[in-house]
Order: sequence, then C-alpha cells, then structure tokens
Amino acid sequence: MWRLDENRALVVTTDFFTPVVDDAYDYGAIAAANSLSDVYAMGGMPFLALNIAGLPPDLLPEIGGEIMRGGAEKAKEAGVVIAGGHTVQDEEPKYGLIAMGFVDPAKAMTKGGAQAGDALVLTKPLGFGVTTTALKQQKANEEDVAEVVEWMTLLNKQAAELALEFGVKGATDVTGFSLLGHGVEMAQASEVGLRIQYADVPFVSGAQKYGKDFTFPGGASDNKLFYGDKLKFDDGLEEWQRMLLFDPQTSGGLLLSVPAEKLDGFLAKAEEMEQAAWVIGEVVEGEGIEVRA
Repeated sequence: MWRLDENRALVVTTDFFTPVVDDAYDYGAIAAANSLSDVYAMGGMPFLALNIAGLPPDLLPEIGGEIMRGGAEKAKEAGVVIAGGHTVQDEEPKYGLIAMGFVDPAKAMTKGGAQAGDALVLTKPLGFGVTTTALKQQKANEEDVAEVVEWMTLLNKQAAELALEFGVKGATDVTGFSLLGHGVEMAQASEVGLRIQYADVPFVSGAQKYGKDFTFPGGASDNKLFYGDKLKFDDGLEEWQRMLLFDPQTSGGLLLSVPAEKLDGFLAKAEEMEQAAWVIGEVVEGEGIEVRA
C-alpha cells in the first residue's frame, strides 16, 4: 500500500498459478478473482490490471484465448480494466493479474487491525484445495467441482464493501496459506490470539469426504509444518479435520475481525445483501490460535 496523499493510497498486488480446474474459461476467471482479492482484503477497490501469463508454445490458441477471456470478463464484472500485460513461453500454463486499486488510508483493513473481543467472520467456505486435488486425481464428482468453481469465481467485492460499511479494521483473504496460516499472520500482526470453533467453520459439500481420503494438495502439509507450532487443537479433532484447516484455498473468502458491538448489524446486512458470512470464532488476548471442537 503506497500513500499518494492524505485521502488516497495505491494498493498493488500480483498473483498467478497453474490450472486448478479443467475448463480454460473457468481457470481464467478464478485466477482473476484471486488476483483481485488482495485489493479487496485491504478495503481497496481495484480499477486497473495487467495480464501475466506463461503459455506452452504447443497450446491451442483457442485455449489460451479462453483463459484470457475468463480473466477479462471477471475483471469487467469487478469494474476493472485490463490494460495489457505480458506473456512468456512456459511448459505448463500459468495465468494471473497484476492488480491495482485505491483505498482511503483511514479506512484501510490490514492483518494488524484485529482487537480482543472482535468476532471472526469468514465469507466463503473452505475445502477448495482438497476438492480440486480430488479432481486432478479423478476422484471428484461433477457437482462438487461445480460448487467449488462457483465459490472460486465469486469476487470478494461485496464482502469488502460490507466490511468497510461497518468499520472493520482487521482482515485478510484466505488463500494459499490456509485459514490457519493466514489466521496466524493476523494474530501475529495484531498481537492477539484467535479462538476458532471447528463446528462453526463452513465447508463445501465434498470437503469432508475428500478430506477423509486425504486427497490434500502438498501445500496443506507445508502449511502444517510451517504454522503448526503456533496452534493448539482439541483432542477430539481427527487428523483429517485438522488438515482441512490447513487446506490451501484458491480465491478463498475474507477472514474479518468484526467489532462485537457491530456484529448483529453486520450479519443482518449480510443476510439482506445475500452475502455469505459465518461467525467461526473470536479474537482473544494472548497469541497463536486455539481450535476447539
């Protein structure tokens, strides 16, 4: 975030990755939504983006075109202009955006804005990584994949606007480092602890089924290894349940720290807007994360 003057700061971010689904158009749309998410997570509104892609030289032109079309139409939905970009040759497709947005520095949301007593609210369910890995292993059914694609292509724009309306200061998007990884980052930046109620955490329909089969992406184990010493789990949680909280998310939702006195109004407005919002825990004094069954 780069302050331009007293009322404006520029948010600049980039993200790109290899395909997570088979459909080229959906892949492009997911990658664009994911790239824009960092701007929304800071309370910013994106306005300009650049394509960034690596494409195999033998990739059919129509497939590359569908990837770009998916990204362009998702950006248009967000009110963002894709003003160009750059491509290189690569062995496996990679696509994403460099995204830019404006934010009022006085209203910006950061990982360091959570305070003890706040409620933890999640705006998309979990289980994207374990489901798309099941897809790669040809274990996922079409309904589960369709559900995950619908969530991954959903912009975090409305969730961010709702958070700004209610003066939320603590926020992060839940992506590759998982709910627990990004939660640890928020706890550390805010110098607080987080208490998460596993029973209140939402999951997509196939997540628990694929979790029990341990079809987790490699990043889930990496997240557990890196963040595990900052966590405390109830004994009643099985290993696959714990791993679901380490599951890397592509284009996941926002994790918001909502002041307790504003929570009822926040949830009522979310329901009115048809914006998903689940209360999954609270911010407490201390450090690290405690996960209760």
